[in-house]
Order: sequence, then C-alpha cells, then structure tokens
Amino acid sequence: MKIYSILAGLALAATAPVLHAQENTVTVQTRQVGAAIQPTMYGIFFEDINFGADGGLYAELVKNRSFEFTPDHYMGWKMFGNVTLRDDGPFERNPHYVRLAWAGHNDMWTGIQNEGFFGIGLKTGDDYRFSVWARVPDGKPVTLLVQFIDQNTMENRQAFVSQDLTIDSREWKKYTLVMRSPRTIEKANLRIFLSNPEHRSGTGTVDLEHVSLFPTDTWMGHENGMRKDLAQALFDLHPGVFRFPGGCIVEGSNLATRYQWKNTVGPVENRPLNKNRWESTFTDRYYPDYFQSYGLGFYEYFLLSEELGAAPLPVLNVGMACQYQNWNKEEAHAECSAEGLQPYIDDALDLIEFANGPADSEWGKVRAEMGHPAPFGLKYIAIGNEQWGEFYFERLKFFIDAIRKAHPEISIIGTSGPDSEGEMFELGWKAMREQKADLVDEHFYRPVDWFKNSMDRYDNYDRRGPKVFAGEYACHDHGRNMKWNHAGASLYEAAFMTTLERNADVVHMATYAPLFAHVEGWQWRPDLIWFDNLRCVKSVSYYVQQMYARNCGTNVIPATLSTPTPKGEDGLFTSAVVDKQTGEYIVKVINTTDSPKDIVLRFEGMKRLHSVGTLTLDCRSYEQDNTLDAPTSIVPQEGRLIPTDNTVRTVIAAKSFVVYRVK
Repeated sequence: MKIYSILAGLALAATAPVLHAQENTVTVQTRQVGAAIQPTMYGIFFEDINFGADGGLYAELVKNRSFEFTPDHYMGWKMFGNVTLRDDGPFERNPHYVRLAWAGHNDMWTGIQNEGFFGIGLKTGDDYRFSVWARVPDGKPVTLLVQFIDQNTMENRQAFVSQDLTIDSREWKKYTLVMRSPRTIEKANLRIFLSNPEHRSGTGTVDLEHVSLFPTDTWMGHENGMRKDLAQALFDLHPGVFRFPGGCIVEGSNLATRYQWKNTVGPVENRPLNKNRWESTFTDRYYPDYFQSYGLGFYEYFLLSEELGAAPLPVLNVGMACQYQNWNKEEAHAECSAEGLQPYIDDALDLIEFANGPADSEWGKVRAEMGHPAPFGLKYIAIGNEQWGEFYFERLKFFIDAIRKAHPEISIIGTSGPDSEGEMFELGWKAMREQKADLVDEHFYRPVDWFKNSMDRYDNYDRRGPKVFAGEYACHDHGRNMKWNHAGASLYEAAFMTTLERNADVVHMATYAPLFAHVEGWQWRPDLIWFDNLRCVKSVSYYVQQMYARNCGTNVIPATLSTPTPKGEDGLFTSAVVDKQTGEYIVKVINTTDSPKDIVLRFEGMKRLHSVGTLTLDCRSYEQDNTLDAPTSIVPQEGRLIPTDNTVRTVIAAKSFVVYRVK
C-alpha cells in the first residue's frame, strides 16, 4: 500500500519511558471528529540565504550577468585583452556593460570568462541556452566564440564546447544559441572570445550586456526558470503554503537594501541588483559576492506557488530595517518615520492588485504582460518579519487599517518577534490581539531540550483571537556543538509537530526554515535541502515534513496514550486525524527513547479494520543525516500490518517515527 498520500494531522499527548515488555496503548476515538485541518497547515518558507536563490533555486548559471556587482563590476569575471566597462547601456536600472575591442595584435585575444556560482555545473547530453544583449557600435559584424571550458583540465584543450555567434546589429538586440554539453562537470567556466581565435581575426568592436546561461530543461520549461531538481523537491513536499521572499532580507541591513517587490517584476534585464542582507552578517563565513539579481522575483514566486499547489504568502517590509543590525543600546530604531509610511503601504496595496487585480488594472496589467492574465488568488499577506516593540506595533497599525479598508478579504499576518517566549513575545501577542491580526508568526530555532519541554506548546493557547503561524523553526543540539543537520534533531521535530496537529484549531500554518543551502555557500544550518552545482540531497528533516504534509487528513481526532510523558523527557508522542476524502484514519507515533516499544493502536467506534499501511523513518543513526554522496541513507520505508478486529499490535523501534494509515 502506498502511504505517500494527502496530508495528516492531529491528536494528543505522550508517554513516559517504560520497559519493552509493557504495552503502550494509543486509543483513537474515531467518532469524535474535531477541528478542521487547514490546507495551509504544512508548507515551505523560502529565503535567499545560503545561496538559495542566485546559485540555487534560480537556474541562472552566470554570476553578475549585468556587470552591476559593487564595488567591483567585474566580480565573477576574468577579463583579458581590450575590455572596458561602460555605463550608458540599454537598461535604465542596469546601465553597465562591457565593450570588447581588438587587443592590438593578431596573437593577442580579447574576451571575458565567467566562473559561475562556485563553478558552472553541466550534465552530459543536456542543452543550455546562452543569451546576450549585444550590438556592434560601428555597424560591422563581429563573431563571438562562446565556449564551455574546464580551467583545470590536463587535456590539450580547455574548451569542450565551442560555438560561433555573429553580432550584426548596430542596435541593442538579444542573441541566443543552444549549447549541448558532452560531459558532466561540476565546475566549468563560460568563456567568450572576440572573434574566433582559430581564424586569427580578433578585430572589431562589440558591446555585451546581460550575459546569461540557463539549462533548457528548467522546472515547467520556463525560460527564466527554476532549477528542476530543487523545484521538484519542493513539489514532492506537497506544501500547502509558500512563504516568500524571507526572512531578514525583507528588512535589509538598511532601508536602501530592503526587499522591494516592484524591483523584481517586469523584464529580467531591467531588474536592479540588490545587496543581499546575508552578505554582511557572518564574518566567520563571509561572501562578498552575495547579491540578489532579482531574476527570481515576485512574479516567479507567485507562479511557483501556483505550480506547487501552495497558497502564496508574501512578506513585505513594514518601514523598518533589520532591528538586529540597527541596535542603539536601549532601543532599535526604524529608519522610516510613521509619517513616511505611505509608500510602504502603497506597496502592499499594489501587491494585492498585482496578484489579484484584473488584467486592465495598473498592476494587474504588469502581471498579464508577464504571461499570467488570470489572478493568482492571493489570500494572505504578512507585514514585517521579526520586528518587535512599539516601533513595529505603531507602524503595523497603519497597514492593517489600509488593507482592511481596501481588501477585507485578505488575511493579515503579524509577528511576535524573534523570541519563542518571554516579555517581548508576550507583548507581541498582546499587540497582535489588539490590532486584530488574523495570524501571528512565531519563530523558534531551538535545541533539543527546548523541544522536549514544548511538546504541549499549543495545548493551552487561547482559542479566541489570532491563529498561529509557526513561520520559522528547526531543532538542533546546540549544547553538544551539533548545530547541523542530524537525524536526532529531525526526530524531535517530528515529535513536536504532534502539538501542531493536535491543536489545528489554533495552528493554521507551519514552515520549517531555512529551506536551501549550497554546500559551498552556506552561512546557516541546519537546512531542509542541501545541494551542489549538480545534485541535491533531502535531509531527514525534509522527510519528517513530507510525512506530515502527505498524511495531513482533514480533521483532528483524539488519540491518547495510556501513560503521558513528563515534560523534558524522552518517550512516546502521538497525534491522529481522519481523512474524510479517503475514509482513512492516520495515526502518527514517535518513539524518542533508546528502546523499542510495544504499541497497541485501538480504534474506538470501529468493529473491524480492513488494512493498515505503515511508513517508518528510522532515526537510530542519531548523529547522521543524508548526504550528497549517500542521499538515501535515512528515508521512509513502507510496510503493512495485519489488524485484529479494531486493534493493531506492533513494535515501534527506538528513535523512530511511524505513520499508520488505516482503512
């Protein structure tokens, strides 16, 4: 029986460590159908951290394609011969380009070479679309030799693909050719010679702008598309909600570098560069070439949400730069006065029009011209990321008032700040209740002990007022110097998620974070999906998320353990749901102890069970995780059990997470 089905979710509590010989009974009340589980319950959160966008999900292979990186406009490039930088190009917001001219000698060559993001990954037999905006200012045609090269080869020739491209127009024009790679290589370079060196004709002058290279086989075949394997990994999660574009990049290190969605739509050639907030954060893992090309912009985010089947959830700046990076002893300061908020509020209202407005409205027209006349169906918008205190509360109120007046159909999400509890957390919740936010975004990156003590986190939340969006969370063993991906932390995430399911009347959304990390460009861990230039690997935490999302069900039903687990201890944890669409009951049981446990699942209200399928994630290799070289070391395994009447008797292994799907 295939267990990878729809979603699942909910039930009750836990049970203390007991002897293997003692049965642990889980009583499932099949006729007590409880709260509905929201379609948005389990989702994904994307932020351009760890080179998650440029160099990651966004499939562009050329770094600094428009020569706009600062202070070095040639960053990512090697220039040779007669190359000059100019700034009167065809694109207003990306004015820089390079001029290639004769090197002055028939045996001296002019050209440029791009290193990509930690190299350019190419696969045998795959096609790649090279494009460039170019002109010949004197009107005389010029031939470019475009090559894939291996800079480090010991072979006679560095180039393993070479194709000619003739530039013949005095006016700026886009030129394209498709190049097929005959080999798989992780760290190729792209090299462009002025004229073909083998013809000894390096004369002429040509201007080049927006030099680009994409695989033709992108996600859904989009020309300005996503890397297929990474987007497929997101699709396979079956996410219900997709939060974008961050995260702290929404705030920016200052307001000048905040994320501005209007800069990310329209032709990609004219989307301005932005300095990535994470470039300036971690001096121990510093990347001075970390920028945002905005090639992956709000149109692409909305389109990807639609293709994933997830509700789009954009996050917008509230008029405040990152409070962590703008700290003034006693208080954080915003760089925009409350009186100057109108442009920020307009951005929020215009975004709703961009997503949902008719194709003849101002911003709906922009969406339609980009290829999507139909509305995207936006239902949620978040204002602010991890802000806290009166600076945030005062500004948020203006947004809520304006959005409620213009778009009462849109649900508004505020934040309780960066803490998972404490004074600022409580003040945040108090303010969100007073302002009648629809959901409150909670964040908690915490060690195992915190998760052990939080297995009942939402049991006693106020059932009135705003709902919970657990917008960023992950578990790690910080106290053991193990702040990286490992199966043990993933197991405690699985156990913690029972409190999300059990309290589906309060918790409406949850998204693990961060989502992506390049193995050569990471700054933060643990992360859900790791990748290099050719491969990706799904962490054990990924499979935990997938097991919940694909077994979410439609409604909570009670599932109680005979012996609850005291706070802060290892034990058994469970939740249960019914899927009204399939007629199945879905029970999740997590054993965090070091011993196998005898389990009895008793389905009250049923006389006979027809079939029982299982999906087991074995986390006994506690400090291990999947790797690029061993991507399937710890993955869910399917199985079947034979029930007796309305009862299932089984054994759950130590350090394991099991989903039981019962007809």
